[in-house]
Amino acid sequence: MLPQNPQTSVVGPEGQRITLASLPPANTKRWVIRRKAEVVAAVRGGLLTLEDACKRYALTVEEFLSWQRAIDQHGLLGLRTTRLQDYRPGTLRGPSARPSGGTPSNTP
Repeated sequence: MLPQNPQTSVVGPEGQRITLASLPPANTKRWVIRRKAEVVAAVRGGLLTLEDACKRYALTVEEFLSWQRAIDQHGLLGLRTTRLQDYRPGTLRGPSARPSGGTPSNTP
């Protein structure tokens, strides 16, 4: 059986072609939305394996899978680290996060 040829390019999150050379550098420390989405697109499109992506970028499988889930559930904006409270269960803010039951009582 012949090994499958890996993809040489895939379509990125903004419609552009992504190649191994155009992926974020392996030493990337600042993960903006676009870079995360490009790595997810590369793995989904067969440009990189999950194992290769995790090794290349020093990611855990759980971290990568959280990026995938965020995209699947909330689109690219789900990757914004400043908005994690709005997208992750159990971290809601504001009135909707308060328990029901009205205002607290003054009685013990």
